[in-house]
Amino acid sequence: MIEESQSSPSDRLIKAQEAMTRGAPEEALAIAYLPSDGAAEIPALHYVRARAQFHLRRYQDCAVELEQASANAGPHAISLLMDEAVAMRRRDDLLPLLKICRKRKPDDFRLMNAGAAVLIQLARFDEAELLLRLSLQRCPNDPGALNLLALLLTETGRFDSALSVMARLRDADPEDWEPLCNMACILSSMGRMEEAANLYREAVPMAPQDPRLRLNHSITMLKSGRMAQGWIEHEWRFGLPGHTSIPLDRLLPNISPSLDLRGKRVLITQEEGLGDTLMYLRYIPPLARTGAIIHIWGTETLAAICERVAGVSEVQFGGETPEYDYHCPFISLPRAFSGTPDAMGAPVPYLSADRQKAEAWRQRFQDDHKLRVGLVWAGAARPEDTAALMVDRQRSMPLSELAPLAGIEGVSFYSLQKDTPAEQIPDFPGSLVNVMPECHTMDDTAALMVNLDIIVSVDTSAVHLAGGLGKPVIMMDRINNCWRWLHGRDDTPWYPQMRIVRQTRFQDWSDVVERVKRLLEDAVSTRKPGPQ
Repeated sequence: MIEESQSSPSDRLIKAQEAMTRGAPEEALAIAYLPSDGAAEIPALHYVRARAQFHLRRYQDCAVELEQASANAGPHAISLLMDEAVAMRRRDDLLPLLKICRKRKPDDFRLMNAGAAVLIQLARFDEAELLLRLSLQRCPNDPGALNLLALLLTETGRFDSALSVMARLRDADPEDWEPLCNMACILSSMGRMEEAANLYREAVPMAPQDPRLRLNHSITMLKSGRMAQGWIEHEWRFGLPGHTSIPLDRLLPNISPSLDLRGKRVLITQEEGLGDTLMYLRYIPPLARTGAIIHIWGTETLAAICERVAGVSEVQFGGETPEYDYHCPFISLPRAFSGTPDAMGAPVPYLSADRQKAEAWRQRFQDDHKLRVGLVWAGAARPEDTAALMVDRQRSMPLSELAPLAGIEGVSFYSLQKDTPAEQIPDFPGSLVNVMPECHTMDDTAALMVNLDIIVSVDTSAVHLAGGLGKPVIMMDRINNCWRWLHGRDDTPWYPQMRIVRQTRFQDWSDVVERVKRLLEDAVSTRKPGPQ
């Protein structure tokens, strides 16, 4: 029940925000529009009204409130709404709202920047660039527009041009570490590792306590192969939201002769994607040899795989935080072991498949005596995570790109693809067996994988599952590759049976597919005859 008495803007703001938290936008509006006690309205109250109107898809009213919330200098209030829209999986709905806002204020360069940001996320780069060029005509030195332009240029493979834009920002404010950090990230994407490292040597003393800078620095070190230093630096990620909610005072220290873990319960937690968990499960066997009692708290789809790793005492998914003496996210395990003989964890294979499930697949495939090749052409897009979405569109490809493989004699292709990209299977010109609807967890997929001869995949969790199982893997990689695959290598110390085939031209998979085709033809020609 909404009281009709007058109240201050700050009181109405608090109550309206509480209503939004409860998912009650109509109630929030009713509170936010209560009669005022005579005090001047505050921008934050206009913004909470805008949020409620957006939730209710009332874009005209939303635009009016955003305009009022943006009366002061600084970014336009719609930029605050973007993260919420993305989390709601309504990124596309920002475009009609922006159209209304720009019609009301056609010369507001902040709206041009906001529109460009949304268009970049949607990979509509030409439209985004037009908006940014228009914005820079109105405000040539605006850091927001220049940063967005550098991002757009990087996303479209124009790395040198992106560096020039960032150099302009660096020269405008030599005391700002962010342009240096961004330049280093671009140089790392280009494989110019020493130049990137030199920029970090300049930037880190300027903001030694900033976790964003230190985390980016760690990624360049790891990509350069400076593992021991990189893992220590990587711990700065705990300064950012979302990495762990468990207190850090009981984070697992580095493994050393003076650390007695006998009988101590160590809680291992999933922090990021499935691939990270699969990659770092290799550290569980050496951790168990210390005498620790290992409790893994992860995700249901990996539970059965985790249970079979040597040394695991208990596996949990969901529920409350269990008792523990120390805790350690999977991604901190390499840091803990970096000064030991187990710096790379247990040797491959450290994962195993369910024997009964694997045997069932073996019997189904026993009449297929060709080279059995599993295919994965796309990762999970995760549209609610902008960073993941933008990475995925560079690491993934349409299945049609793999058409040249269809003509290889002596090969049977099996889809290992999940989710929406699996709908592309009719686009493959040859036979592509699809039994993935029967694979409900990673455990099911592992049992399928062990009955294949080679896994061909883009950089997704499938390569970590196959690699940890000890299967031969051909990984098709983007030109600006992830740090874990190092720089300038077609092999990896993580998975000895993996071959990396990397793009030589930005977002051009054609030469990658041709090289993969030759590798598969070689595998057919050297394969022993008869059932495998």
